[in-house]
Amino acid sequence: MSKPVDIYADGACRGNPGPGGWGAILMASGREKELYGGERETTNNRMELTAVIRALEALTRTADARVFSDSQYVRLGITQWLAQWKARGWRTAARKPVKNQDLWEQLEAATQAHRIEWHWVKGHSGNVGNERADALANRGIDELVSGGAARLR
Repeated sequence: MSKPVDIYADGACRGNPGPGGWGAILMASGREKELYGGERETTNNRMELTAVIRALEALTRTADARVFSDSQYVRLGITQWLAQWKARGWRTAARKPVKNQDLWEQLEAATQAHRIEWHWVKGHSGNVGNERADALANRGIDELVSGGAARLR
């Protein structure tokens, strides 16, 4: 069995909604890949989800992955809430429509080929992987607002 792929993913937003960015780092077997991008009008939660989705989509084969995120929204959403939302027809326990349903569906699809462990890390607390993912997310915003094209790297 191969070593797991470690994924650090983070989203950022300046204003909520406002310009946002996402960043992710994939690490496996001593190699790393950085990804980032941005959107002009979005929310922090959408960027947190997008970071994980783009990272999982970048995997080229079935993998064991450990996803590290400072977003309890992402971690609890995928591990606990998603099945309940679907059972209720994409409604919350309060019977309101689930926000970001489109991204939750994309995330669920992106997880299907992989075995994933979901880990929460405290944001802005010195975790190197999380700090780097945060920097990439902010780079996505910076390039977007400066007129540069935020891109995958």
